[in-house]
Amino acid sequence: MPHSSPRAPRRAVIAMGAAAAAVAGLPALPASAAGRPAPVDLVDDKATRETRALFHYLRETQGQGIMFGHEHSLSDGFTFTQMDGHASDVEAVTGDYPAVFGWDTLILNGFQKPGVYGGTVEENVAALSYALKESDARGGINILSAHMYNFVTGGDFWDTTGRVVSQILPGGAKHADFNEFLDRIAAGVKGAKRADGTLVPVIFRPFHENTGGWFWWGAGHTTTAEFIEIFRYTVEYLRDTRRVRNLLYSYSPNSAFGGDPTNYMKTYPGDEFVDMLGYDAYDNSAGSAEWLAATVTDLAMVVGLAEERGKIPAFTEFGESGEEGRDLTWFTDLLAALKADPAASRVSHMLTWANFGGTNRAYVPFPGHAMEPDFVAYHEDPYSLFASDLDGVYDARTAAVPNAPFLHLATPTDRQRINAAQTTVRVRLTGGTSRKVTYSIAGGAPVTLRLDAAGYHSGTWTIDPSWLDNRKVTVTVSAKVDGRTHTDTADVLLGEVVPLPAGWVDDFESYAGDDPSLSEAYSHINGNTTAHSADRKRGGNYGLAYSYDFTSAGYTGIGKSVGADWTAFSAFKTWMQGDGSTNGATFQIVAKGAYFEYNVGLGDTAAKDVTAPFADFRPAPWDTGHADELLDAEHLAEVSAFYLYLGYGGAQATGTVYFDDIRAE
Repeated sequence: MPHSSPRAPRRAVIAMGAAAAAVAGLPALPASAAGRPAPVDLVDDKATRETRALFHYLRETQGQGIMFGHEHSLSDGFTFTQMDGHASDVEAVTGDYPAVFGWDTLILNGFQKPGVYGGTVEENVAALSYALKESDARGGINILSAHMYNFVTGGDFWDTTGRVVSQILPGGAKHADFNEFLDRIAAGVKGAKRADGTLVPVIFRPFHENTGGWFWWGAGHTTTAEFIEIFRYTVEYLRDTRRVRNLLYSYSPNSAFGGDPTNYMKTYPGDEFVDMLGYDAYDNSAGSAEWLAATVTDLAMVVGLAEERGKIPAFTEFGESGEEGRDLTWFTDLLAALKADPAASRVSHMLTWANFGGTNRAYVPFPGHAMEPDFVAYHEDPYSLFASDLDGVYDARTAAVPNAPFLHLATPTDRQRINAAQTTVRVRLTGGTSRKVTYSIAGGAPVTLRLDAAGYHSGTWTIDPSWLDNRKVTVTVSAKVDGRTHTDTADVLLGEVVPLPAGWVDDFESYAGDDPSLSEAYSHINGNTTAHSADRKRGGNYGLAYSYDFTSAGYTGIGKSVGADWTAFSAFKTWMQGDGSTNGATFQIVAKGAYFEYNVGLGDTAAKDVTAPFADFRPAPWDTGHADELLDAEHLAEVSAFYLYLGYGGAQATGTVYFDDIRAE
């Protein structure tokens, strides 16, 4: 249906169809052959007409402007207190609404407006539906993110304890709780209906910023395969079990990748489960040239990957550091940098975070804010698109490409550690049927699986107790569909791991010498690889070989969750061997929300223990909110993470350094 703005357009609209494009002075969009519906290849081949049209619109208008988006624009701000469906800080400054409205599933818990804390499930489901309908009525496109509570501990999304993803996958102790939450999402999205009864299309963005370690679904708290499977499960449950037909699905890791797609694609669930490739990046650098360049480089990479796969590229979250007056032209500088790059300029939208007024944090300037003039200039730039610039978003006649058969091994997942004598093999087959689905272990005889009530082909794998000795074995599943054989595999580790002593981060002995499992335990920032070192180590069987590459970025890092009390210790210690370069290492300890650092050079090639007293750690230069704090007992009681960064010294861009026995003592 036509989607009109509540205001007259402030300039030429982005519209579907050759006639509308000609009026606007824009390139005509390609018409489908002989007037036939344009084909769209979506995650859901039964998506509603409007949802298909939205995908087509986003794809065909790439390069004609970047839509501006704002999280919770109608519910929270500095210029109003009550959500009435019209008030918005963006509208107060520009007289226009965002082209993209972001909402979050925290509405369902009553933790964000228009949800009501303490309200019933039904009330908060209705609140989510209401939010989606109101922003749709303002002429915008809806995106729904998901800050999900910790299903194991009951804590929030920042609570990274409990290996949550493994517990909400099929067979996990909290799987039913996760399903109940997905049921509420389904009800809220399906309840978003226009006056004519059509469903409001929504882009769903679950498990975002997973390449960072700050959420329980992030790096270091789950394996790559577990992440992929929970993403796939979420799509299959909403699409196939709950039959939600007005969703597109977005994948959105966090920066930074240095333009290298390796880590970006590491947790990619597959083309069958993703409609939009996103990227999140916040600026803590006061708009530095380095941050702009790195962001543009990564977005160009995302655009390339999306276009190779027929997906929509997007800048799914961005934001300025929030210190008013640090960079008064930040919005226009960022837009100029994006426009100047032929690839990055093709992202569909860029969405910034909410103006939760009680925190005095304005991601969008309000009237009287120091950055108001720049945001007005950003709004007036013809390449920034707001609600009044959109027209015909849902007009296209499209036809969905039928989903091809797809088989995947849901459990066990790749690199999963199993220490019990039995586990369940589960295989999901969609888009087709098979008379026989089998699994085999370590190349052994195939065993037939049976279709269960949950829609999996499943069966019990009984493990020889003598195999529970830290060995790695391969599980292979197979099915023939329409004459073609489909397979999937997982390498699993058998047996328990001895826990590390108190204060230890890693001794590199628990991964059975398996490099992918070692890599899984850490989040990775920019270009680096990690591997076991059997010859350069402090003791035991292995140390860490940490290889860096500064050709795309001036620093790189790995990080691991800690979640411990270190008040019994006075110093940080590690064994290390430098490579003789002028580069440096930074030990970073995250404690009580502050980032403390200690720097050492890599010039010494002699292997040795390095001891860094906690008293010598200082807040990171960019962590200005904690600039006067010390790594004292109060902070050491709440150590949440450890990062090991390497920085470019100006001469040697690639190399390998070695570490072992990373610990507090």
